[in-house]
Amino acid sequence: MEDEVRLAENVRRGLSAEGFVVDVVHNGTDGLFNAEVNSYDVVVLDIMLPGLNGYEVCRRMRASGVWTPVLMLTAKDGEYDQTDAFDLGADDYLTKPFSFLVLVARLRALIRRGAPVRPAVLAAGDLTLDPATRTVRRAEEEITLTPREFGLLHFLMRHRGDVVSKPDILESVWDANYEGDDNVVEVYIGYLRRKIDQPFGRHAIETIRGAGYRLAAGGG
Repeated sequence: MEDEVRLAENVRRGLSAEGFVVDVVHNGTDGLFNAEVNSYDVVVLDIMLPGLNGYEVCRRMRASGVWTPVLMLTAKDGEYDQTDAFDLGADDYLTKPFSFLVLVARLRALIRRGAPVRPAVLAAGDLTLDPATRTVRRAEEEITLTPREFGLLHFLMRHRGDVVSKPDILESVWDANYEGDDNVVEVYIGYLRRKIDQPFGRHAIETIRGAGYRLAAGGG
């Protein structure tokens, strides 16, 4: 889905010439509706859509159990980055302007891969994270996280009980080419502690001096 009508039409024509059957809509609300009621092989989502932006469309698709592969079209100077796209459930991305040949290759690769299996709910004691609905809970109380906080907790819970270093976290949660200050990890660890630990009197996230961090397998 692409808000720039002319580009969307050019892409539609090009994909049709390559043998794809293409539906085009120009706002996020219609795009979400189409994605939920139709069985597509792949969805192309632009971030900057009116109504609902591409991130919100993707998030709601995954929350409603729609696992159609999603390729996001992002901008280098956009509000979010590619890691946020993956955090919200996208399967691949292209940065605009993009090569049409690369777009076709990426779409065919996603179609060959098919829709992913619904991810399992992760648990550490009474702390649970559901990647499908993007919900986090302590016992029955839901905790609201930002996309980056969710991505960080998801990584920690996938490696619960293990020590993970700052470089490991930056590569997996931010980007392999991230060149900023690694203290950003400490900042976000602090954010998480204030949401999943402190209000509940827990200490799930441990600092291992000189090594990194560990999420207690029992949830703290």
